[in-house]
Amino acid sequence: MKSTFCKTLIALGFAGIASPALAAQPPAGAQLASQQEIVRHIKDEPASLDPLKAVGLPEIQVIRDLFEGLTNQDAKGNIVPGVAESWSSSDNKTWIFTLRSNAKWSNGEPVTAHDFVYSWQRLVAPKNSSPFAWFAALAGISNAAAITKGEMPPSQLGVSATDAQHLTVTLDRPVPWFPSLVANVALFPVPQQVVAREGDGWTAPGKLVGNGAYQLQDRVVNEKIVLARNPHYWDDAHSVLTKVTFIPLNEESSATKRYRAGDIDITESFPKNMYAQLKKTLPGEVYTPEQLGTYYYAFNTQKGATADARVRKALSWSIDRRIIAEKVLGTGEKPAWRFTPDVTAGFKPGSSYLEQHSQQELNIQAKALLTAAGYGPNRPLHLTLLYNTSESHQKIAIAVASMWKKNLGADVTLQNQEWKTYIDSRNSGNFDVIRASWVGDYNEASTFLSLLTSGNSSNISRFSNADYDAVIARASREVQPEARNNDYQKAEQIIADQVPIAPIYQYTNGRLIKPWVKGYPVTNPEDVAYSRELWIEKH
Repeated sequence: MKSTFCKTLIALGFAGIASPALAAQPPAGAQLASQQEIVRHIKDEPASLDPLKAVGLPEIQVIRDLFEGLTNQDAKGNIVPGVAESWSSSDNKTWIFTLRSNAKWSNGEPVTAHDFVYSWQRLVAPKNSSPFAWFAALAGISNAAAITKGEMPPSQLGVSATDAQHLTVTLDRPVPWFPSLVANVALFPVPQQVVAREGDGWTAPGKLVGNGAYQLQDRVVNEKIVLARNPHYWDDAHSVLTKVTFIPLNEESSATKRYRAGDIDITESFPKNMYAQLKKTLPGEVYTPEQLGTYYYAFNTQKGATADARVRKALSWSIDRRIIAEKVLGTGEKPAWRFTPDVTAGFKPGSSYLEQHSQQELNIQAKALLTAAGYGPNRPLHLTLLYNTSESHQKIAIAVASMWKKNLGADVTLQNQEWKTYIDSRNSGNFDVIRASWVGDYNEASTFLSLLTSGNSSNISRFSNADYDAVIARASREVQPEARNNDYQKAEQIIADQVPIAPIYQYTNGRLIKPWVKGYPVTNPEDVAYSRELWIEKH
């Protein structure tokens, strides 16, 4: 779905996809700084550097530098070769990937097809409880769903190594965009012998072995993660940066302050209320392109007041999304009238009920729904709204709580938690309403809509609806884009009717980038930015 040219070749079963140099190249005559080191901001301390244990963007940004999958993305989001130099399929169900002969681990050992077999089986093994185990089934890899449920052994996964350089993947249905899925962190390889020898401590500095352009040099929890060039990386000759430091800061104002002081070269975000000021004081350094992501609130559908769909709908309808997008944020975000963002490739949304009615009309209907559910002045609705620590999350939570109080008479307790505690609460279902977001793993509507299927481990709301599961399953088998889009519309309608989540706004990729940092792919809707693509100009 990322590249029309590649997609056509793949669908027709053409092999021998060209293998261009992947790193962005400094233009001829560019004056490079003598010191090629960069400091990148991430929003939280990563929960783990093991691809198996990644839960969100804080991990993924770092893991993309330490490891590499079969394919990568270019600056516009098109799929390009990674560890695989080419791939082919005659039916979009059986895929053969040819690995590079010069792909190596950071210890100098070759990366082989057997490494991918081990890593993908490790991903779906129930004993490992990977947060991304569901991704293998979503990708259509044969037997993945049954294995994650414990009904079959991991050895039955539809992946095999013909020899060291050829990986065969068997799917349970045609997936024309499968090469775009293997660029996902969940399907990155890990070194079997190192994992076996070091156990859970294998990702520590001095022990972690990866196959990405950089290797782990140092890590101080809640302070920094330092990466150095991996000389064994197959395309190391085209990398420019010699050192990458990730700084975890969940306070956007702190990150912006350190950026302005020269301590950080790229921020992951900035305080929304500083947008106008930053545009004036830092011209040419403020970027807000559209991003393939949706910010939403997930409701606990299994217990408490939010187990009632009428309550969930009342809460969702009484959120003034225009106010959130334009006033609370105001950096180009758009109201989210549905879960799937407008920028999603091939997705043609219909007009939703929310955008067809004024906020005043929605508020009236929301109050009637809450009354029908048994709540009112004599029995006010009491809720806890949980979010992970961040100024933006806090401002949105305050605004939404105010809307719920004014429009519904609801008493809302705001609760913020640090990332790891928040993840624990999320995983255990210890919440009424919780802040969440999803940035697409690939550019196709199923990356969003599959999230709410019953067996998805990232289904935060624990939503379970047979009709929804059926329509998503049918969409996954559709070969014709129009028929598949119709299924996606039906899925969105079920979300609108049952309201397991309340989509709030569509992301922009707001960040600050120093003028001497070059190569950042601001045109990539998934915000996939490999450090090997960047360089520092003389300044």
